Amino acid sequence: MSVTEGLAVRPVVTVGVDWAKDNHAVCVCDGDGVVVARLVVAHSKAGLGRLVELCGGFEVAGVGIERPDGPLVDVLLAAGVTVFVIAPSQVKSLRRRYGSAGNKDDRFDAYVLADTVRTDRRRLTALAPDTTATVALRTLGRARKDLLRYRVAMANQLRAHLDTALPGLVGLFRDLDAPASRAFIAEYPTQEAVDRLSIADLAVWLKAHHSQRCDPVKLHRHLSDAPPGAVGAHGRALAGITRAYLSMLNAACEQITVLEQQISDALDSHPDRDVFTSLPRAGTVRAARLLAEIGDARGRYPTPASLAGLAGVTPSTRQSGNVRVVAFRWAVDKQLRDAVCDFAADSRHANPWAADLYNKARARGHRHPHAVRILARAWLDVIWKCWTTHTPYQPDRHRALQTLLNQDPQPTG
Repeated sequence: MSVTEGLAVRPVVTVGVDWAKDNHAVCVCDGDGVVVARLVVAHSKAGLGRLVELCGGFEVAGVGIERPDGPLVDVLLAAGVTVFVIAPSQVKSLRRRYGSAGNKDDRFDAYVLADTVRTDRRRLTALAPDTTATVALRTLGRARKDLLRYRVAMANQLRAHLDTALPGLVGLFRDLDAPASRAFIAEYPTQEAVDRLSIADLAVWLKAHHSQRCDPVKLHRHLSDAPPGAVGAHGRALAGITRAYLSMLNAACEQITVLEQQISDALDSHPDRDVFTSLPRAGTVRAARLLAEIGDARGRYPTPASLAGLAGVTPSTRQSGNVRVVAFRWAVDKQLRDAVCDFAADSRHANPWAADLYNKARARGHRHPHAVRILARAWLDVIWKCWTTHTPYQPDRHRALQTLLNQDPQPTG
């Protein structure tokens, strides 16, 4: 008598959901691939609740869906349902399992998703929410980005005010929000205070503030040549406004520094740290941002193309008959796209392969943002491979880079 004889074996039931904007086609299959239920649920609280009840009633072994994010996925995961992401490109190929036509049909695609989970479940990676460490890193990174925007806004407001109150302070240092610039404005907020400065005074001040690389003669000339600011009672009143704006700018700069230290500490303790810090010119903040926006739920992106699609670095192609339109992709994760493109744009300064791809795109007539997206798409193939295998980026194993480096130099003359 076998050990399983007499034991009730629960039938394997799987569900496929063909996602759409307003309604979702749902198909339920039993262990033999026979359809036991079909329905359409609305993209609403009631509709998603109905889908969760359906999964609980059938005790489904898994749900197949084409996209890794959105309220539908969040609701299923919150209910403890196992979700498998099957990329649209894979579904397109899988349709031919069931017929040669390969036509797109929502009800049929829902069945393909359900049956694929039934037959290929061992090959699929279940989608899991990001870990708390990744969510914390994402929260810190986005808060820093918000403060950066606030810092820029406050610096612009202070600059506009100084154009009237004390024009000589505008452009004195390269950046108005630089520590030296903020310290100078705090110490010399009126035209009278600036007029009393000599070249020797400026030299002493620069040394005290570790800004010896600045030329005191040039600074003095800049202050002398600038239009005069307000003086007397008017000047003192405007200096009070200057201090108020400066105080808010200082607070933003200080809190950005605090957040950057928290980001560094959180990144150092994250299991995926080495994967992202190994990328060229990733640094700390950029590596943390890439990690946080991509996440650590490997099942979310079953292919590099699925990651690139959500990041918006692949074009959107629409075709009807003989008309084919390739356009910029708008429906994307904008935070992810910004993080990936920021990394790609700077990587070309440290990686010859990245520089070559970017330069070729520019030579074909693409503008800088388009060329950066082309490069970002290529990088995501590399990042996805490193990310899914938990392997840091190694230039000596990057085949395309090594091929480029080992090319014979082109003859000249």
